[in-house]
Amino acid sequence: MPEYRLEMEHISKSFPGVKALDDVSLKVKPGSVHALMGENGAGKSTLMKCLFGMYIPNGGTIRLNGREVALSDTRDALQNGIAMIHQELSPIPLRPIMENIWLGRFPKKGPVVDHKKMEEMTAALFESLDIRISPTVLARDLSVSKLQQAEIAKAVSYNAEIIIMDEPTSSLTDTETEHLFRIIRQLKAENRSVIFISHKIDEILTICDEITIMRDGAYQGTWSCEGMTTDFIVNTMVGRTLSSRFPEKHYAPRDEEVLRVENYTSGDSMSFQNVSFTLRRGEILGIGGLVGAQRTELVESIFGLRPIESGALYKNGAKITVRSPRDAKRNGIVLLTEERRKNGIFGGLSVLDNIVVANQHSYGRGPIRVIDTKRRRREGGEYCKELNVRTPGIEALARNLSGGNQQKMLLARWLLVDPDILILDEPTRGIDVGAKYEIYVIMHRLAEQGKSIIMISSEMPELLGMSDRVMVMCAGRMTGMLERAEASQVSVMRLATAFENEMRMEGMKE
Repeated sequence: MPEYRLEMEHISKSFPGVKALDDVSLKVKPGSVHALMGENGAGKSTLMKCLFGMYIPNGGTIRLNGREVALSDTRDALQNGIAMIHQELSPIPLRPIMENIWLGRFPKKGPVVDHKKMEEMTAALFESLDIRISPTVLARDLSVSKLQQAEIAKAVSYNAEIIIMDEPTSSLTDTETEHLFRIIRQLKAENRSVIFISHKIDEILTICDEITIMRDGAYQGTWSCEGMTTDFIVNTMVGRTLSSRFPEKHYAPRDEEVLRVENYTSGDSMSFQNVSFTLRRGEILGIGGLVGAQRTELVESIFGLRPIESGALYKNGAKITVRSPRDAKRNGIVLLTEERRKNGIFGGLSVLDNIVVANQHSYGRGPIRVIDTKRRRREGGEYCKELNVRTPGIEALARNLSGGNQQKMLLARWLLVDPDILILDEPTRGIDVGAKYEIYVIMHRLAEQGKSIIMISSEMPELLGMSDRVMVMCAGRMTGMLERAEASQVSVMRLATAFENEMRMEGMKE
């Protein structure tokens, strides 16, 4: 048997105006978990799309088990034992998960689909991978982690020897991630090969055997994960030494209240209750908590996306009413959502359209409101340049940008309307260390200019490293407010589980 199950050698791929891959190689052994790392825009996704038949390389060869293959589409890839689990899952929500798995391959009894056999096949497949999902449950009723498990089962159902996992843990809890790792170890034991794309270095060093790093569309090298250090990985990825994970701060928040939230209570009794806090000018206020803390629900209510049952909102000391995002924007409050692909970017529109869309009304001239395309393009281009949005051109489709550049593009959209308060929900999720640093620099610059920022983050180092104060929530309640000097992993986690501990104590008393 050949030493390598997969050999991609001298792969090149160009698009109009940009060379995405330049002489890239990747070799993956049987029964191994191989990490593929690099900054956003390094070419990882392009390389995997070449492997999965979504793109046809301009040059280079692909060999599977020593045999050269030409993959013209995804069907070719699947037939050759290659499956890919994309970062953005897109199941058919109103169909049972078993139909999602066997779509296009339904077992039949004569001309009719044999649903009973499909259910049995799915149950057996799930059991073999220790996946606890009912085959008949609708896809829309499953959590992200369960959908991901189903996607892995689907890949295995094709008898895939190579399974590509693109950022599989970006939306998972620690417990869900450990379950995923158990499945990956089982796939490895079955002599399957997994290509694991992630920006989480600790996960890479936990689950992977080897690591290949790319930078600017070029191959940097392949190393064993044994003995690998975080500093080496980061420096190889970004091509420079990051002396610190967070930029140095040269300012302090002003002693001026910009926003006051009083006794905010959700219309949903299971969500946040009686939350109160203040936000100062030039402050980065972090909000920490575990899954289910209702942090996103709270900030979405402040932005007018969710109704509240009671509570009050004050801006610069004056009471304001926010019942819709339009109200929020009119009061200088904007929200960068957690799911940028789902409810942030307009993938089929250009980078320019995405940047100016929230300010589109201002470009009308004259009595019939003719669009001032010259000013529109100038301002969009200026913000694109200011935030270093890397794109072949301002007319390029937004969906073709890397995750980090999409995030900077969305920041540019909101900065164009000149807000006073920016709410950033998981602003660096799924983004590499280099792009994270750029966003941190932008956040510091905005705060120094007097903008105020509310940042939700599930990454403890980010929460502690970027926040002037940390507000902690648990089960819909605010459990504490920590100044920067007193905030630590221990103090945050103690508050993040405070209400749960209280509930346990009440249960013991009963």
